Amino acid sequence: MMEGLSGAYPRACYKGMGYTDKDLKKPLIGIVNSWTESNPGHFHLRQLSQKVKDGIWANGGMPVEFNTIAPCDGIAQGQGMHSILPSRDIIWASIELMVEANQFDGLVMLCSCDKIVPGMMMAAASLDLPVIFVPGGPMEPYTHDDGKNYVLSDVKEAMGRYSSGEIDEAEFNKIESNTCQSCGACGMMGTANTMSTVLEAMGLTLPGGGTISAVSSERMRLAMETGERIVDMVREELNSHKIINEKSINNAIKYILSIGGSTNTILHIPAIAKQVDINITMEDFDRLSKTTPLVTKFKPASKYTLKDYHDAGGVQAVLKTIESLLDTDVLTISGATIGENLAKYKMKSTEVIKPLSNPLAKEGGIAVLKGNLAPNGAVVKQSAVSPQMMVHRGPARVVNSEEEVRELLLGGTVKDGDVIVIKYEGPKGGPGMREMSIPAALLVGMGLGNTVAMVTDGRYSGATKGPCIGYVTPEAADSGPIAIVEEGDIINIDIPNRKLEIEISDEEIAERLKNFTYVPNDSAKGFLKLYRKIVDSADRGATII
Repeated sequence: MMEGLSGAYPRACYKGMGYTDKDLKKPLIGIVNSWTESNPGHFHLRQLSQKVKDGIWANGGMPVEFNTIAPCDGIAQGQGMHSILPSRDIIWASIELMVEANQFDGLVMLCSCDKIVPGMMMAAASLDLPVIFVPGGPMEPYTHDDGKNYVLSDVKEAMGRYSSGEIDEAEFNKIESNTCQSCGACGMMGTANTMSTVLEAMGLTLPGGGTISAVSSERMRLAMETGERIVDMVREELNSHKIINEKSINNAIKYILSIGGSTNTILHIPAIAKQVDINITMEDFDRLSKTTPLVTKFKPASKYTLKDYHDAGGVQAVLKTIESLLDTDVLTISGATIGENLAKYKMKSTEVIKPLSNPLAKEGGIAVLKGNLAPNGAVVKQSAVSPQMMVHRGPARVVNSEEEVRELLLGGTVKDGDVIVIKYEGPKGGPGMREMSIPAALLVGMGLGNTVAMVTDGRYSGATKGPCIGYVTPEAADSGPIAIVEEGDIINIDIPNRKLEIEISDEEIAERLKNFTYVPNDSAKGFLKLYRKIVDSADRGATII
C-alpha cells in the first residue's frame, strides 16, 4: 500500500501527521482502542495504548491508533440497554472497515467490557491478520464495613435490600459510592471478565492478560510487551486464523463452562465462530457442559473476586487443571502451543480452583433447556442456582417488558413459588435483547431467589445469580410459545433433565398461537429499527449477518 507511485497518496497523508519516510517502511500496526470517558472499564486505555506504542516503536514497527465505540452495560441498565447488544456488531463492522481501508499489517486490540471484547474478537476472526489483545483488566474490589468484598453486582442486590427495608439510605449510598474502587471491568465473573479471560484461554493475549488488575504496573508492562510481540508476529506471519479455529473455540467453551462463565457467551462464541465459517450452537455448549466439570466460580455465584482468581493463578491455572480436556496443540500468539505453554506452568494449591478429581460440580456452569416453552432452547447459569431451585414448578406471572417486571416485583404481589415470565425482550422484540440483570438482582435482594424463578426471551448477565432462565427461542416476536403464556399457566423447570415446559397440551399451544398476532412496539427508531429487521435469533448468535 505504501510502495511505488500508487503509494504516494497514503504516504502523503501519513506525512501530514508527522510520520517520516523511514517510519513508512516499517510494519504498519493498527492499535484499535475503545478508550472512552463514558465507561470505567475503558477509562485507562489511553495510558495502556501509549505503552503499546512504545513497544511497537522499540521493535521497529509504526503504530497508528484509532478508536471504536464502547457503551457500558452498567450505565445502560434500565435506560439505554436496547442499544447494547446491537453495539457489538457495530464495533466489529467499524473495525473491519477501518482495517480494510488502511491495510494494516497487524493489529493490537485494546478492549474491555461486555460487547467490546466479543465485537473485537469478531473483527479479529474475520480479518486474517496478526492480532494480539490487551484487555483492560478488572477493577479492584471494595471491602465493605461487614468485611466482605463488594463488586458491581452487589449494588444491584443492595437495591433489592434497600427496597425491602433491610438496609437504610446511608448504608445504600455507601455501597453505591465505594463499590467501583477503580477503573477497569467490574470485578465479578460477568460477561466482561468472562470474555477477557477467554482471550487468554484461546491464546490471544499474553499470559496473565485476562486477570491482571486494571491499575497494576504489571498490566502496563504487559502492554509494552504486546507492542513488541505484534511486530514479531507480522514478521512471522502468525495470522489470526492460525489461532482462532474449531479447536480453540471448543477450548474456549470448555474454559467458560469450567469457571461458571457468563451465559452471554451463548451469543458471542457462535458470533465469533461465524467469522471463520464454524457453526456453534446452544447444543454444543450443553454437550460440552455434560463432560466439563465446574472447577471454580466467582462473584456473584461465590465469595471470590477476580483479584482472588488472579492470586490463585488465573486463567493458566484453570487451563492446567482442565488440560486433559483440551486440544493442547492449538497455537497461541507466542508462537508456542497451549500445551507447550502449560508445560512451563507450575500449579499451586488453592481453595479457589478445585482439582479435576474433586470439582465443585460434575457439569459445567451453563445448561441449555428445551421443551414446549423453548423448542429451540433456553439458557441458565446452573452454577449460580441454589440446589432447591434446580427443579421448580409454579404459576406464571406474565409481564411484557423489563419495566413491567420491576413494577411487579416492587409492587409486592410476587409470591413464593411463582414463575415470572417476561416476553418481548428478545433481539427483535426489544429490540436489542435487553439484559434482565437488575430484575434478577432485585429478586435475590428481596429474598425471593430461592423461591421464585424468572423465564424470558431476553438475556441475563454473567453477574446474575438465582433461577433465571433466558434466551428462550423462538422469541415472542417470532411467535415462539413464550408469546402465548397466560397468567396462572403452570411452568415446569427441570435443570438436571434440561426441561422447560408449560403444562398445557400441544393442541392448546397451537390454538393460542393461531390466534396470536405480534404487534411490535413503535418506539424503535434509527439503527434499532433496522436492527429489528435484520437480526438473527439468539440461538444463532443474534448477529446481523
